Amino acid sequence: MTPPPGYVTKGENKVSKLLKSLYGLKQASRQWFSKFSNTLLANGFHQSKADYSLFTKVIGSSFIAPLVYVADIILAKIGCSSKGISVCQRKYALEILKDCGLLGAKPAKFPMEPNLKLSRDIGVLIEDPYVYRRLNGRLIYLTITCLDLACSIKLLSQYMDKPRQPHLDAAYHVLRYLKATSSQGILFPSSSDLQPKALCNSDWARCPNSRRSVTGFCVFLGDSLISWKSKKYQIVSRSSAKVECRAMASTSCELTWITTLLNDFKVPHPPSFSPLL
Repeated sequence: MTPPPGYVTKGENKVSKLLKSLYGLKQASRQWFSKFSNTLLANGFHQSKADYSLFTKVIGSSFIAPLVYVADIILAKIGCSSKGISVCQRKYALEILKDCGLLGAKPAKFPMEPNLKLSRDIGVLIEDPYVYRRLNGRLIYLTITCLDLACSIKLLSQYMDKPRQPHLDAAYHVLRYLKATSSQGILFPSSSDLQPKALCNSDWARCPNSRRSVTGFCVFLGDSLISWKSKKYQIVSRSSAKVECRAMASTSCELTWITTLLNDFKVPHPPSFSPLL
């Protein structure tokens, strides 16, 4: 913080005492969340031990569960029917296509070429990297309901520092696939059981630049998909067996965390489960 002109006299050393957190300071987000959480706790909410940004409260037959990330609160519209609950981001997907001028583009049948190998050194650098970074950031938000985009967006996110033309072309291919699948989302069946289960897999030495492996998992609550992830490891594995073990370890940690969340949501579930490879 810089004192206003004329406030500091030459030869004096003065400091400013912060009486109220200001937007833009490092402490602002922490102070805001502290006040927000204290207000919820004072009104009878319980803070989750698995996710400190999750608060729950039971009022008779009603159950309230606000989930807040710093200063962002998302209000989502969810469709309900006798078959279950449907979550979709069609409006947001069409807005991305419209902004990129691809509403009239030819749809693609898959998000990315199966044998596509992107590199940091192949291709011409993009004149305006902001275009690629903004597009990739908007696509990341779509992975909330679009599991089929997780692996492709994870790969495109690795070239945010110096994007090249092949990276932008691959991102546009994802948009063409999005045009054909913009109405697709996640369905949580009403007749599903509450048995947690998971599927995990890995691709040994998948990255052509660093030779790091890629792993992914899907977690189901009965027939409902509730969590998924695709990530590149930070270290190089010497064998495929080590990669598979790490994938199962990550999946087991996710299952343990989800079990704690289910307890916070007051959802009864079987006490034992095992990941499926």
